[in-house]
Amino acid sequence: MPHRSGPRLRTRSAPTVRRSLLCALALLLLAGCGTLSDPGGGTRTVEVWLMKGSLTEEFTDDFVRDFESRNPGAKAHVTVHEWPGIDKKVHRALRSDDGPDVIEVGNTQVAEYVEAGGVRNFTTEFAELGGDDWIDAMASSGQVDGYQFGVPFYAANRVVIYRKDLFEKAGVDAPPRDREEWLEATERLDEPEGQQGIYLPGRNWYVLAGFVWDEGGELAVERSGRWAGDVDSPEAVRGMEFYARLQGYGDADAAADEAHPDELEVFARKDVAQLVAVPGSAKLITDANPELAGKLGFFPVPGKRAGTPGSVFTGGSVLIMPERSDAREEGYDFIRLLASDGWQQRMANTMSFVPNKARLTEALEREPGTAAMAEAAENGHATPASPHWGDLEADNPLKTYQTAVLRGADVRTAARRASEEITRLLNGGA
Repeated sequence: MPHRSGPRLRTRSAPTVRRSLLCALALLLLAGCGTLSDPGGGTRTVEVWLMKGSLTEEFTDDFVRDFESRNPGAKAHVTVHEWPGIDKKVHRALRSDDGPDVIEVGNTQVAEYVEAGGVRNFTTEFAELGGDDWIDAMASSGQVDGYQFGVPFYAANRVVIYRKDLFEKAGVDAPPRDREEWLEATERLDEPEGQQGIYLPGRNWYVLAGFVWDEGGELAVERSGRWAGDVDSPEAVRGMEFYARLQGYGDADAAADEAHPDELEVFARKDVAQLVAVPGSAKLITDANPELAGKLGFFPVPGKRAGTPGSVFTGGSVLIMPERSDAREEGYDFIRLLASDGWQQRMANTMSFVPNKARLTEALEREPGTAAMAEAAENGHATPASPHWGDLEADNPLKTYQTAVLRGADVRTAARRASEEITRLLNGGA
């Protein structure tokens, strides 16, 4: 069982002006307490693991400089990891005496890591970290059994990023209003020689999940305390069939995922009309190909009914610390600064992510990518709340299912096999 170092969280209320001033004063006083250098006067290094696509290199460099200027004697070393395979790396890091001090993890993974043990409990620092103002859904993504183990970093969901110039050339005057219009437009966009109507990796299970939910299906359901895969239901199968139709209007391999090859690089370097990704990806795309600056637009993933956004997975990240960290003060200060209003606001403006506090989102309504994301979020969904969901993501039968169908396997047979494997994994391999 994980170490419980603090009391359970109570229901939060809006802080008063007086309390806010006291908290601000406390933070100023705390900033002067302790030293970030070791007793011998040497430099202490904070080892940080962040995930690819979360922050731009420029943002990261600027943040590290700010952190180091505020904390004399401290250095921050950031390593960027790919999402595929990160689960096993984090488990090893939590058991290690020489692991990182700060780790970015997905908002579906916290319970898994806490159950395994070795995650620092932030409950007693909740107010100091600004937790009274956190968006409830983001705060809860870092909680297990009422204790705060993760600090919300950002939230996001996918939208369609499209090339406005290619839409214009194809005579597509406006974003499609429903899924049938989307298919028709994507077919037209796929007609020019050397152009792809959409780049949709064969194993992008997040997008598939949205189509399954749109049809009224589920990835898995819980019955009497036991989970059962449900992608073989008629509704879920229809979601896979739509995925296959849409995916066919591009050249992505059936065995490709978002990272192999990097879908943002593909979109930046080739004539691709559409990509389903978080809106912050647009910045990374234009960084890779500045010629696309001003040419990108956004719209929510279309739903089955005109004017109704399609279902999307609402994802995001939280920041955790290993209990065995040998830079506990430095790591904590790194997280506290990254979760602060100024850097959260800049991250939201730069990456089009939802920041951890609702009052920081007002300015984002003027950003077209974030506006599309906010509209899509109205139909947001979470993955099944099994503590073994991380086991499924580590060896994802949904990806195997997608590749099999796109390579010609019978969809119902492949769906049944996937459901059986999902059932096994979500019940601890039993």
